[in-house]
Amino acid sequence: MSLTDHLPVLVVLIPLLAGPVCVLVERPRAAWGVALAAAWLSFAAAIALAVQVSNTGTISYELGGWAPPWGIEYRIDTLASYVLLIVTAIAALVMVAARQSVAHEVPEPLIARVYAALMLAFAGLAGIVATGDAFNVFVFLEISSLASYALISMGRDRRALTSAFDYLVMGTIGATFILIGIGFLYMMTGTLNMQDLAVRLPEVWDTRTVRAGFAFLTVGIGLKLAMFPLHLWLPNAYTYAPSVVTAFLAATATKVAVYVLLRFTLDIFGIDFSLGRMPLEYILLPVGLLGILSASLVAIYQVDVKRLLAYSSVAQIGYMVLGIGLASTTGVTAAILHLFNHALMKGALFLALAAVAYRVGSTALQDLAGLGRRMPWTMLAIVVGGLSLIGIPATVGFVSKWYLVLAALERGLWPVALLVLLGSLLAVIYVWKLVEAAYLTEPKGEVAVQEAPWSMLAPLWLLVIANVYFGVNTEVSVGLARQATTILTGGGG
Repeated sequence: MSLTDHLPVLVVLIPLLAGPVCVLVERPRAAWGVALAAAWLSFAAAIALAVQVSNTGTISYELGGWAPPWGIEYRIDTLASYVLLIVTAIAALVMVAARQSVAHEVPEPLIARVYAALMLAFAGLAGIVATGDAFNVFVFLEISSLASYALISMGRDRRALTSAFDYLVMGTIGATFILIGIGFLYMMTGTLNMQDLAVRLPEVWDTRTVRAGFAFLTVGIGLKLAMFPLHLWLPNAYTYAPSVVTAFLAATATKVAVYVLLRFTLDIFGIDFSLGRMPLEYILLPVGLLGILSASLVAIYQVDVKRLLAYSSVAQIGYMVLGIGLASTTGVTAAILHLFNHALMKGALFLALAAVAYRVGSTALQDLAGLGRRMPWTMLAIVVGGLSLIGIPATVGFVSKWYLVLAALERGLWPVALLVLLGSLLAVIYVWKLVEAAYLTEPKGEVAVQEAPWSMLAPLWLLVIANVYFGVNTEVSVGLARQATTILTGGGG
C-alpha cells in the first residue's frame, strides 16, 4: 500500500502525534513549528482526500485488518471530505497567525502546552469527521472537548477559568447524553458501524429504546453545537479564551457538531425517521428562528467585540439549524453551505480581533476607536467579514441566506423567509457599531498603534479574499453542498 492509501487515518494521526511532541520540545518557537507543520500536512492530506473522493467516490479505510462492520472503519464521503477541508484549512491558517498572538497573550511556560492542546483539539475534530464508527465519534468528541477546556482556561483574564468550568459542565452533560444515545442504538442493533446502523435501524424504528436514543443524541449534540437555548457556555468561552483559540474553535468546533447532527439525523436514522416519525422538523424550525433573533438582539447590546461575535455565532448556528428544520433538499443544502461560509466569516473576524488584541491589548468596543486609520488592513477585514455576516451580495453570507430563503419559499413558509431577512437587518445594527467605532470615533489619547504584523495579516486576508471569492464563484461550494445533500437524503437509510 502506498502512503496515499493511508490518508484517511493520517489526517487524524499527524496532529494527534504532534500534540505530545509540542510538549516535549518545550521551547515556544519549536512547538509552534511542530504545530504549523502538522496543520499544513493535515491540510495537504485533506486536499488529496477531497480529490480522491471526487474521482473515485466514497473511501473506506479498515483499521487493524478487520473488515467493517466488525472492525473500526474510517469512511470519507463527499460531506466528510468537505468538512475535513474546512477544519484543516482553518487550522493551517490559524497556526500561521498563532506564534505572535499566543506569545502576546499566554505566559511563556504555557505556550508549548497551548500548541499541544490545539493539536489535540484539531485531531479530535478531524477524527469525528473521518470515523465511520458511532462510538469513535464520542471518543474523538471527548478528545477535542478536553483539549478545548484546557485551551479556554489559558486565557489571561481570570474569568477564563470559570468559563472553562462552565463549558466543562455543559460539555460533560452533552457527552453523557450522546453516550447514552449510542448505547441505546447498540442495544437494539448490536452494531456501532454507522453504515450498518443505517441498515438495521429501520427494523426497530418503532421501539421506545430507539426513540429515546434519538432524543438523547439530539439533545447531546445540541449542547455541543451551542444550539439555542443550549448555548449558554459559548459566549464566555469565546470571550475569555486566547484570541487564536477563539478563532480556531469558532470556525471549526460548532461546524463539526453540525456535521454530527446531519450525520446522525439524516444519514444514520434516515430522513424518514428523523423528519417523519419523529417531530424533529417542528423542534428545529422554531429553535433555529429563536436562536437567530434572540442572539442577534443580545449581540447588539454587547460592549466587547469578541462577546458580540460570540452571540453572532449562536445566531449563525440558528441559520444552519433552520436549514435542517426546513426538511427539504434546498434547506439541507443551505445548512451545509452555511457551515462552510460561516467558517470563512468567523475565521476572518476572530483572526482580525486577534490582531487588534495584539496591538491594542483589548477587544472592547471603545478601544476600537480610530483604528480604521491606525490599522487600516485589519479594520477593512472586519468590515468585509461584517458585510458577509449581514449577507451582502458578492459575499458568502449572501449565498447561504439566499438558499435559506429559497428553501422557506419552496415550503410556502414566507414568514420564515421574512424572519431570515430580519436576522440580517439585526446584523446590520451590530456590524455598524464596529464600523462606527473604527471609522467615526476619535481615538482616546495619542498612543501610537501600528498595523498588525504580516504573519497575522496574511492568513486573515486569505480568509477575507475567500469570503468574496466564494461569494461570487459559487460553483465549487454549492456543488459540493448539493452532492453532500444528495448522499444524506438519498442514501441515508
